[in-house]
Amino acid sequence: MKFGKEFEAQMVQEWQEAYVDYSNLKSILKDILRFQQLNNAPSPMAATIKGKLKRNASLYRAFSGLTSRFRPDSTLKNNEDEVILVSAVQEGDGEGDYQTMFLRSNEEGAEHELVFFRRLDDEFNKVIKFYKKNVAEVIVEADELSKQMNALIALRIKVDNPVIGQNDVVNLVPNGFSSNSSSIDHPTNGGNQAWSMMNVIQEKQKKEDNDGINGGQGNKKEGFKVAPLEVLDHVKINVEVGTPLSTLKAVIKSSKSDLSFSRKELRTAEEKITRAIVEFYRKLRLLKSYCFLNQLAFSKIMKKYDKITSRNASKAFLQMVDKSYFGSSDEVTTLMERVEDTYAIHFANGNRRKGMKKLRPQAKRERHRITFLYGLFSGCSIALIVAIIVNLHARVILKSVELDQYMVNIFPLYSLFGYIVLHMLMYAGNIYFWKRYRINFPFIFGFKQGTELGYQQLLLLTSGLSLLTLAAVISHLDIEIDPRTQTFQTLTELIPLFLLIIVVSIAFCPFNIIYRSSRFFLIRCAFRCVCAPLYKVTLPDFFLADQLTSQVQAFRSLEFYICYYVWGNFRERSNKCEDSEVYRVFYIVVAIVPYWLRFIQCLRRLLEEKDAAHGVNGLKYLSTIAAVALRTIYQFQKQKTATWLVLAAATSGMATIFNTYWDIVIDWGLLRRKSSNPWLRDKLVLPHKVVYFLAMALNCVLRLVWMQQVLGIQTAFFLHGTALTAVVASLEIIRRGIWNFFRLENEHLNNVGKYRAFKSVPLPFCYDHNGDSSM
Repeated sequence: MKFGKEFEAQMVQEWQEAYVDYSNLKSILKDILRFQQLNNAPSPMAATIKGKLKRNASLYRAFSGLTSRFRPDSTLKNNEDEVILVSAVQEGDGEGDYQTMFLRSNEEGAEHELVFFRRLDDEFNKVIKFYKKNVAEVIVEADELSKQMNALIALRIKVDNPVIGQNDVVNLVPNGFSSNSSSIDHPTNGGNQAWSMMNVIQEKQKKEDNDGINGGQGNKKEGFKVAPLEVLDHVKINVEVGTPLSTLKAVIKSSKSDLSFSRKELRTAEEKITRAIVEFYRKLRLLKSYCFLNQLAFSKIMKKYDKITSRNASKAFLQMVDKSYFGSSDEVTTLMERVEDTYAIHFANGNRRKGMKKLRPQAKRERHRITFLYGLFSGCSIALIVAIIVNLHARVILKSVELDQYMVNIFPLYSLFGYIVLHMLMYAGNIYFWKRYRINFPFIFGFKQGTELGYQQLLLLTSGLSLLTLAAVISHLDIEIDPRTQTFQTLTELIPLFLLIIVVSIAFCPFNIIYRSSRFFLIRCAFRCVCAPLYKVTLPDFFLADQLTSQVQAFRSLEFYICYYVWGNFRERSNKCEDSEVYRVFYIVVAIVPYWLRFIQCLRRLLEEKDAAHGVNGLKYLSTIAAVALRTIYQFQKQKTATWLVLAAATSGMATIFNTYWDIVIDWGLLRRKSSNPWLRDKLVLPHKVVYFLAMALNCVLRLVWMQQVLGIQTAFFLHGTALTAVVASLEIIRRGIWNFFRLENEHLNNVGKYRAFKSVPLPFCYDHNGDSSM
């Protein structure tokens, strides 16, 4: 793999604009190479090459005002071998910028090399400023984590020894690396030293080297610090407004509460600090990778320059890189070592290997058996589809008088699984294209590193579910009733119910099989959606709620399951569900529940973020609720009236316009008339702009599928009404799959624009700044 592609593959995508623009520098070097070829080329070829160099001529004119500082005469007299001089120039009161002086500017074609070094300076200064800014941020974060650790260790001691007073001190005995309070050191005046929690580890290790792990307890003052519990006088617990209980507490009380010194409180604090340290360590790793990749890029581009121009400029420039803050700073490496020591001692019982597994989770390996299994399941599913088609034609089932009975009573039961399979298939396609175009979906969704499912795992689950469903369908194609009992076989009629029980059982299975972490993540998000007013709304929550709005027909199929197997006569394949007023009411309710959940989520976000856009988004879902309710009422009318037709059509039309505009302009960020890509947006992930216009057009068309309900289009097709309903529901799921890709693309580009590569992790403790200033 060429370095340019490898460089792009390893960079942090949210920071891609902060990396050195390697491809641009490489293109300038190509122009230098073309100019050299121009001098040796015959005149016809020279004219062609001159045309390619026109664009850099304007660049040279733009930088011509800067060439006054590139006067080589006196310098060259002193040293004929020097090509460049690099120095840091102080501009006003700001930070010094590095500038490269090209000493051969009087040579023919030097304007292109001047452009190269000017761009090189800009890129290097950009990288240094970004790196300095982030290193300063992690130092501040480390100071805050140090204070949090001080409070945690004091809380551990207090919980394990409730009789100890706040002003008492605890002498710590080096009896191992246990996380119990008796073996934890705690520094004094933790707030005055940024790395107090880190330094005490080194002190402990020195003491252990001198006295041994289990010895040297006679002199406790030497090498160890005592742990004051008075730090707890200045600490309160942060109440995270993210659960129903914490939400009620925040409404009734303050967002901070006093310590209760309970073990539950200690466990919660430990979990939060653990997440914060892991995320902090991840940031340090990315910063270290950022530094290494950019240094490597500068080295590569300068070696290319030397090779093309036959000069020796890389040595001077790379020496400057090594001596700069970017090359000589070791704060990140030191912090990483100290965090590793801290985590191993305080959260892994001194087991460094165990601690490193938590800090550096390994990426999942692609397993060939997954590819084999989903290929096998897919092949079997295709074979079953062919078998079903052959069976239908061979037994002339499509022309049978019992076909209507089958479509009304049995088809809705299996269509539920069809909707799920189609949605999973679309999501697998989303993951494939997100990975292909380097959209960081695990970060956006907040997946733990190494637990996210790839498209191959999704295809395995999809093909497995489709195989089970098709096997059930082919075993349920018996439409001949027993002439003696006038009933169907009970076991055969219960197959859909057994299939539903199997799927639900797998979803809620507590054992660590079939991707338990992903299943439980989905269940947690679904639970938070149902309890939307009481939980803080995150992106996975409202993203899942949006998916549910496209599964309205699946919820109605679940309602039909209950009606068919509880109140219907499934042995005779008959039901009177649509004649029941209760069924009709719930038919409307289950359809509007997903939209109501999104409406409540919008209200919660409006109250928390004070952003009026969430209120407008809530109105969008209210308009959709009105449209769905009126369309369903009109659908159930035996004698269609013009009044209900107008109401259903008007509300549906308004909701369609509202939703389509929001999809394209707000969720996708498109239709920006003044952007660099007209009618799209400034930044695009896909290389072909026509794809965006096709997606917008397709979204508009698929938003109009509701018209089949209002206008009674089912009479115009050679399809059963139930089958047409399934087709319309499937089109909505396909539309949602398209929406998913562009929605996350827009979210990813927003993260890139803000250099947002980390999640903010809530900390457990809040220091009272009115108290001791040392805290």
